[in-house]
Amino acid sequence: MLKIQNLTKIYEGGVQALTDVSFEVPKGQFLAIIGLSGSGKSTLLRCINRLIEPTRGKIYWNDVDITDASDEELRRIRRKIGMVFQHFNLVHRSPVLTNVLAGRLGYVNPAWSLVNRFPKSDIENAYKQLERVGIADKAHHRADELSGGQQQRVGIARAMMQNPEIILADEPVASLDPVLAHSIMQYLEKINKEDGVTVLCSLHFLDLVHRYADRVVALNEGRLMFDGLPKDIDDAKFKDIYGREAERVG
Repeated sequence: MLKIQNLTKIYEGGVQALTDVSFEVPKGQFLAIIGLSGSGKSTLLRCINRLIEPTRGKIYWNDVDITDASDEELRRIRRKIGMVFQHFNLVHRSPVLTNVLAGRLGYVNPAWSLVNRFPKSDIENAYKQLERVGIADKAHHRADELSGGQQQRVGIARAMMQNPEIILADEPVASLDPVLAHSIMQYLEKINKEDGVTVLCSLHFLDLVHRYADRVVALNEGRLMFDGLPKDIDDAKFKDIYGREAERVG
C-alpha cells in the first residue's frame, strides 16, 4: 500500500508544484495520473522515490515513511521502486545489455559496478528481460542505435531488473507515436497483471487511460481534481482537469 498524505512541493522562487495532495494506491493497482503539462504529474512521481524532496507532507509505503528515511534506508527502498522515463534516460554509447544491467546497481558491490562486473545470474536475467520486451537480439547494440520505442523497452527491462514492487512511469509514451505508445503500455500492463507490480503511470491521453488504467487521479496546477474510475470522468470533470477551453476528442 502506498499512501500520499498532504503532499506539497514548492520550488525555489515560490513555484507551487503540488498542494496538499492525498490518495492511496493498493498493491497491484494500475493507476494513471493525468493533467496538463505543468500540472505536477512528474513532481508527484519523483517525490515518491525522493528524486525530488517534498516540501511538506508524508509518503508511506508498506507503513514505512519514505519522507523520513535515512540515506541507507532510502537506498533499500529505491531498490524496489523502478522508474521509467519519458526520454528513456539511457547511456547512449553503452550496449543495451549494460543499460539493462544498470537496474542491478543497488544490489551489487559498488566496485564491481564501476567495471561492469555483474553475477552470471544477473546477466542471464538481463537477457530474459530483453526477451520479454522483444529485443533480445539488440543486446549488444549501442543504445543510440535503437528506435525510440525500442529504447523505451530497454528502460522497462532495466526497471524490471530491480525486481520492483512499484514502477513509476513518468510519461513513458509522450515522445512516441500512437502505435508504439500502445505497445509500451501493453508491456507495462503485462508486468502489472502477471507480476503483480503496482504501476503509477502519468499520461496525457484519455484513450490510453480508459484502455489500461484501473483507476485515475487527476491534477490541475498541483491540486488533486479527481480520484476515481476512468469511466467516471464526465464532461464537467474533464473541464475541471483540462480547463474550460478544452475539448474532448472522440
